Amino acid sequence: MVARAGHVGFRAAPGARRRRAAARTIRTAGYYALVAVVMLPTVFVFFWMVTLSLKTQVEAAGYPPHFFRFALTFRNYPEVFARNPFLLYIGNSLVVAAGSTLLGLAVGLPAAFSIARWRQSALALTVLVARIVPGISYLIPWYILFRRLHMVDTYQALILAHLVVGLPLIIWVMIGFFEDIPVELEDAARIDGCSHYGAFLRVALPLVRPGIVAAAILSFIFSWNNFLFSVILAGRNTRTLPIAVFNMIGFEEINWGPLAAAATMITLPVIVLTLLVQRHIVTGLTFGAVKR
Repeated sequence: MVARAGHVGFRAAPGARRRRAAARTIRTAGYYALVAVVMLPTVFVFFWMVTLSLKTQVEAAGYPPHFFRFALTFRNYPEVFARNPFLLYIGNSLVVAAGSTLLGLAVGLPAAFSIARWRQSALALTVLVARIVPGISYLIPWYILFRRLHMVDTYQALILAHLVVGLPLIIWVMIGFFEDIPVELEDAARIDGCSHYGAFLRVALPLVRPGIVAAAILSFIFSWNNFLFSVILAGRNTRTLPIAVFNMIGFEEINWGPLAAAATMITLPVIVLTLLVQRHIVTGLTFGAVKR
């Protein structure tokens, strides 16, 4: 009886392992199927935009649309640069996005450190409310202020306006990082002669480098894609890429090919940047998530 029971148990073990392996396979397949379903609309829109930029005007306006069988053309991309000063718009977007990101880091990092160390809940709540409030609520006061200061159609006005989006993001991302730094490290630095600011620069900032990278990248992307503030505050000399694409829409006819080509050239840098630094973004956003 004992031998028989042991023999049955020995034969049942491989079956249990196969069932567990099958269950893991099903869970993995279900996970990837769910990811595919969630990502399909985004991937399809991007695919449609790219294929539309490679079509002639007749095929782009044709119905029903053909996604795979069409005459391939690359004329829409040179046409974008021929009709518009697209290089100027690219430079404007780079200046505004980089400027707002750098200024946001210069202001947001000390603010996040102060909130984390001295538990300034009221200031943290104010920053959160500023991020939740729709951006259009700031638009009219910004415009009135910058018009009186003769700053409309300047980089300074756009950079300051984009801080409404980037600064709260930087602060809230960095608060958690500074809270994870042991206070004893800063106390040791002050015993060695550092001031609060010196401990912040020499101890705190090097330890939260992953968070700084993540916050900077996210702030840059949000500023690069911002449309609302630029449509009012930007002029002929400071027009950014989203406004340039918007102005390509005419009243009588829409040239879908050049419009899709311009949209593709705006989107591709962000996608490439995200793919290149996705490891830093994930590391930064999950750093310190599991507390001891």
